[in-house]
Amino acid sequence: MKISLVLATLGRDWQVVDFLKSLTSQTYHNFELIIIDQNQDGKIDAIVESYKDCFAVRHVKVDFVGNARARDYGIGLAQGRIVAFPDDDCAYHQDVLKEVVAEFKKRKNLSILVAGSYDFSSNRFSIGVNSHKAQYFSRFQMMGVEFTQFFDRDKIDREQFHLDHDFGIGSKYSGAEGFELLYRLLRAGSTAFYTPEIKIYHPDKDHYKLGTGRMLMYSTGVGAYMRKFANEHDAFILYYIARKMFVAPMLKMMFALIFFNQKKLAYSFYNLVGIWRGFFAYEGNCS
Repeated sequence: MKISLVLATLGRDWQVVDFLKSLTSQTYHNFELIIIDQNQDGKIDAIVESYKDCFAVRHVKVDFVGNARARDYGIGLAQGRIVAFPDDDCAYHQDVLKEVVAEFKKRKNLSILVAGSYDFSSNRFSIGVNSHKAQYFSRFQMMGVEFTQFFDRDKIDREQFHLDHDFGIGSKYSGAEGFELLYRLLRAGSTAFYTPEIKIYHPDKDHYKLGTGRMLMYSTGVGAYMRKFANEHDAFILYYIARKMFVAPMLKMMFALIFFNQKKLAYSFYNLVGIWRGFFAYEGNCS
């Protein structure tokens, strides 16, 4: 079972080295790496060249920017049955690919497998939606984040297996491209399973101590993707509208006030502002 890893990158170098190093340690070797390089200055040329004898790697330079667009381009080049979209600042535990294949072989009807995201630690979760409990999930409780998702192209609706170019870094609405894709595939009938036993490492950038600007930027994508499905008259998205635009941020701000945590209060407030901003800014099909 071949795995295609589509890595979109722009502006990073040593982080890419860390990911490539983690691939050299994999205990499963039937994989290819497709690097969609959006740098215009040859920033990672020498880095990629130094790893070409370690595993199958295809270095593709493009003249456009945008995470979703780059990943879509990589899907068109992928030869593997399993496709994943690692971030250019993440790293894989040495058994990730072996465990991914084992899960797909064990769960015959599985379409999407989601790993746990850890903050370069075996114990503390990083960004995305994580749990200590392995579980099947639906669009009511979507798990993980885009760089922890693995897709079996033989078990999903291939017409739905593409990213919306309006979402993600470098696009109209920063963030939420992974959740938009996951929601759409689950709506089309895909079966998804999450396990924290498969460990992908990524720095924790969602913590409120890192500031409010990042939260404001990414949360606009969340609001926009909910508006997209609301425009499609998807009744199930009302659950997320209620949860993310009203209940969850209000509760977080209330607890922040109770415990006099000003930074967390500001972080939660800008999360709410970003979601509402994205929801009303979204321009798409309203039919």
